[in-house]
Amino acid sequence: MAATINDVAKMAGVSITTVSRVLNNNYPVKEQTRQKINDAIGKLNYKPNIAARSLITKKTFMLGVLVPGITNLFFPTIVETIEQTVKKYGYSISLCNTGGDFESEKVFIDEMISRQFDGIIAIDPTIENLNSGCFDDYSKATPLIVVNGFPQGNNCNFICYDETSGTKEAFKYLIGLGHEKIAFLRGHRSFSYDLKEKIYKDIIKKEGLTYEKVIDAGMGNSIEVVERVNVLLMDLFRYGDIPTAIFACNDLMALGAINACSNMGLKIPKDMSIIGFDNTLLSQITSPSITSVDQNMEEVGRMSAERIVDMIDKGIREYKVSTLATKLIIRESTRECNRSL
Repeated sequence: MAATINDVAKMAGVSITTVSRVLNNNYPVKEQTRQKINDAIGKLNYKPNIAARSLITKKTFMLGVLVPGITNLFFPTIVETIEQTVKKYGYSISLCNTGGDFESEKVFIDEMISRQFDGIIAIDPTIENLNSGCFDDYSKATPLIVVNGFPQGNNCNFICYDETSGTKEAFKYLIGLGHEKIAFLRGHRSFSYDLKEKIYKDIIKKEGLTYEKVIDAGMGNSIEVVERVNVLLMDLFRYGDIPTAIFACNDLMALGAINACSNMGLKIPKDMSIIGFDNTLLSQITSPSITSVDQNMEEVGRMSAERIVDMIDKGIREYKVSTLATKLIIRESTRECNRSL
């Protein structure tokens, strides 16, 4: 026979009310008591009746999480931290991959709202939906957090990573190594890519550099981007248009650049320096390992989860923007420029 809430209370030596408070996370409970109850739940393999809880609390205990892709390890890392964090408060997540399509993004959010999800976290949403202001309407309908994007003109809760500082630090590092021919590798239809490209062009102008090359590899968060980058760069190299360094907007694109160099007989970092972005596991296990900008993925996930739970459980509706610092992680794929320009 399945364990009941009475069994949990008896094993933990507390009242049924105290067990209910821990399950619903709606009333302060001493940490020692909470731990005893959680231990009893684990030993008894107790499964709360979600339908009954929903009737009592008026909540579904479901959170929607939207990402533009699941191949780029940046997003699964954030999502994993979100899931681990909200689980402590009794919530589960439903993950939706929009593929970077703004119509799919709206469909998924509308479905989540209609199914009465308690809250939504949209990670790197589409620039079309940010521009249209539809996230303002969504945030009025349900607790919502946008991870990254542009807060200006959008009355939503934002948690952002400081891509501006991270991008500038990466280019400053390359220029400090003597690189003047730096190619910029991006995907399309993204606030993040547009921001980085603007910084790239501003730096080219500010430093008085003459080489400027922007390469758009299409959908940047799918595994296919690795091969697309490989093909695009090999074509570029065949025509003799070879930079001394490449800035890639994520680690998947950086891997594609490494493959292209290998296929064309260019050694990294002797002949070509490559910088990625996100500092995913991929940047550590490639050969050579990739210099990359760390965006504090775990903290982004933890902060997003904690805030959405506060918005739901405490009724917090204030609009807030939080920005987390980035850090350049230097590895094997970069070195001083030793090619004549």
